[in-house]
Amino acid sequence: MSDILMQIDGMEVKAREGMTVLEAARMAGIIIPTLCYHEKLEPFGGCRLCLVEVESRGWTRLVVSCVYPAEKNLIVRTRSEKVDRIRKMIIELLLAHAPDAFELLDLAREYGADRDRFEKEASFCIHCGLCVRYCAEVKQKHAVGFVDRGIRKEISFIPEIAARECWNCKACFPLCPTEALQAAYVLVEALAFPKQDPNVGSTK
Repeated sequence: MSDILMQIDGMEVKAREGMTVLEAARMAGIIIPTLCYHEKLEPFGGCRLCLVEVESRGWTRLVVSCVYPAEKNLIVRTRSEKVDRIRKMIIELLLAHAPDAFELLDLAREYGADRDRFEKEASFCIHCGLCVRYCAEVKQKHAVGFVDRGIRKEISFIPEIAARECWNCKACFPLCPTEALQAAYVLVEALAFPKQDPNVGSTK
């Protein structure tokens, strides 16, 4: 299988067939921020932070790098005035939902984002889907999923499955970029299993 030669931020990068722009960049040591990407999961393109500018056949456009395939002679710019401006806006919107998330605050400092630009709607969930996808694709337990749609969409554990599968797993907890997933699970535990020994399944 021949390598695909492309250019990322002025650097010649070799990619393999089937790789995405994000994967090619990471292999070359070029950092593109993302909150919904995981190497074990199918690309999701949910957070949009990995947005980059690509130039191909004389056309320039913005694409989501975690789902966009590497192409021969593709020119990629991971930082430009337009890319940085859009990333800053995305970070500010996400901070309205998770204002104290460490990863978002780090990104806010890097891109000069204002954590108070938008009115707070603190749900502590940015809908990255890491917990849902990891539970379904890797663990194949389907113990957590999305509930509702649009502005009402949220993450919810399915009590019947969670009671059986989650006590000795919790593999999704460290994946959560807002660090609120464990609190969500404890809430479900309190509501669905009020007689459950609180020491069972503790991570402390």
